[in-house]
Amino acid sequence: MFTPKYPRPDTAPIPTSTPPTTYSPSVYTPTTYAPAPVPMAPASNRPAVQLTPGSVLTLAAGGGALVLVVGAVLVSMLLAVAVTAASVAVCAVVIRSILKSDRR
Repeated sequence: MFTPKYPRPDTAPIPTSTPPTTYSPSVYTPTTYAPAPVPMAPASNRPAVQLTPGSVLTLAAGGGALVLVVGAVLVSMLLAVAVTAASVAVCAVVIRSILKSDRR
């Protein structure tokens, strides 16, 4: 049961070996065929975005306002979580004192 059972040896005929082919390197000579040149992409007619000092100032002010709004939202969410945790803790203390006084 625990001894390995090996399959029978293959009875297929052994192929005859052919002699290896010899490699003879030759010098590469390119042909005279030249591929057609790839056409260039047409130039874009769109004007590039040009930032004036006023637009840079507007972008900076908008970015600053966005940072302040996102910060205020995150702080208010953190404050809401803190207030909820404090109220749950107060409720737990009140319920504990009610249950303790009820046992007396």
